[in-house]
Amino acid sequence: MLVALNSIFQLLFYSFYAWLFINVLPQKLGLGHFNISVPLKDVAESVFIYLGIPFLAGLTSRYFLIRSKGLEWFNRKFIPTISPITLYALLFTIVLMFSLKGDKILELPLDVVKVALPLVIYFVLTFFVSFFISKALKVAYDKNASVAFTATGNNFELAIAVAIAVFGLHSPQAFVGVIGPLVEVPVLILLVRVSLWMKKKYY
Repeated sequence: MLVALNSIFQLLFYSFYAWLFINVLPQKLGLGHFNISVPLKDVAESVFIYLGIPFLAGLTSRYFLIRSKGLEWFNRKFIPTISPITLYALLFTIVLMFSLKGDKILELPLDVVKVALPLVIYFVLTFFVSFFISKALKVAYDKNASVAFTATGNNFELAIAVAIAVFGLHSPQAFVGVIGPLVEVPVLILLVRVSLWMKKKYY
C-alpha cells in the first residue's frame, strides 16, 4: 500500500514540484536566478516513462492475472518469480550510475561533501519527525517503522533519470543525483539500527 501510494504521489506531483522548486521558488524567495528553465512537460515525460509505465504494467498484470489465474497462483507463483528482477534492476542501476560518474566523485570530493551533508540532515530529520508523529498517533511499531523509512527514503533513480533527460548525461545535475544513493544507503542502514533501539525504548 505504501509503495503504491508513493508511486501515485510521485506520478501526480513530481513534475509540479520540479517546476516549482527550479523555476519559481528561487526567485520568489530571493535566492537569485540560476539561468535554468525546466519545462514541466519534459519532467512529466521522464516520470511517466520511468515510473508510470512500470506502475501501469504492474496494475494491469495484477488485475488480469488474478482474473485469469486466481489470487493463490498470483501470490505463490507469479510474485516470487518476478520479485528478484526488481533487486537485480536496482543493483544494475547503481552499478551503472557509479560507472558513469565515479571519476567525478573521486575528482571533486569537496563537492560531494557539500551535497552529502544536507542530505544526511534531511534523512535523519525526516526519519525522526515521521517516527514520532506516527507514535503520537499510536501507530503500531511495524507500521510506524514502515512509514518512517518510506518517508525518509528517496527515489534517487527517478531523480537521476529526470536529470539526464532534461540536463544531459554529463551535467552537474546528474552528478548531484548520483551522490544521493551513495549517501542514502549507509544512512538508512544506520537508521535501521536506530529504529530497532527505538522499538525497545518506546514499544
